[in-house]
Amino acid sequence: MTHWDDVVLMSDLRVASLPAGGSDEPLVDVRGQLGFGDLHGSDDAAHVRAGLLRRLLVADRALPDGLRLLVVEGYRPPELQRRYFTSYAARLAVDDPALSPEEVHRLASRYVSPPDVAPHSAGAAVDVTLLGPDGHEVWMGCGLNDSPEDSEGRCYTRHPDVRGAAREMRDVLTAALSAVGLVNYPTEWWHWSHGDRYWAMVTGADRAPYATVERV
Repeated sequence: MTHWDDVVLMSDLRVASLPAGGSDEPLVDVRGQLGFGDLHGSDDAAHVRAGLLRRLLVADRALPDGLRLLVVEGYRPPELQRRYFTSYAARLAVDDPALSPEEVHRLASRYVSPPDVAPHSAGAAVDVTLLGPDGHEVWMGCGLNDSPEDSEGRCYTRHPDVRGAAREMRDVLTAALSAVGLVNYPTEWWHWSHGDRYWAMVTGADRAPYATVERV
């Protein structure tokens, strides 16, 4: 098994060097079809590529009784992605002034994708968790969207300190989404994608069908 901290990051050349584009699939609204919790107060976040939604619906139906998917963010406009990345990189640089610009860029990509390869801006990714029988979010070992610093690394999908029921729920989520062809970004248990550059790198595809898109 891969060590919990031995992962290919979004900033890796193996991701950025892959070509992307060619699909004209529309962005579609997940609301009314999947659970949706608006993380950022944006209508954009409720949208994903049509092919991704189809896979999520299959995964949702395959979950054990009483569990449902909860999407908290899908599409993210490129400009918003740039702001998120720049802000987090600036935080890292302030926290450790000894870091080189290259290292800041690499470390920032653990938590926010560099804008030029961002799966969310291609409509190819969702941040997703599970709802339990009571309609509340299941505890997954740390908060959804916790940074590596805030979670002491427990945001990593396979972090060894996440055990018991939280580990079981992460495994349930992983099994359901992997079965429909999605791939996880191993630094964020909640981030899953299909058809983007990171997906292409993981699966060995020669290109990513979904490229960055502007929602109109």
